[in-house]
Amino acid sequence: MAVRLRVNPIACTGHGLCAELLPERVTMDEWHYPVVSGEPVPPELEPLARRAVTDCPALALLLERTR
Repeated sequence: MAVRLRVNPIACTGHGLCAELLPERVTMDEWHYPVVSGEPVPPELEPLARRAVTDCPALALLLERTR
């Protein structure tokens, strides 16, 4: 199963910590809100993705398992 990163745009407050912790999958738009890559997170980046999810101050970042 693949793991994908998703952001809840309603919960997000634009702190930018996710982009600092996981720049391989998260960039910031011109209003400083995250733009998440739709690609699956490779296994070597999963620990960093999990840290970004747990450290998000707004709890707006999620990891989803997909088939």
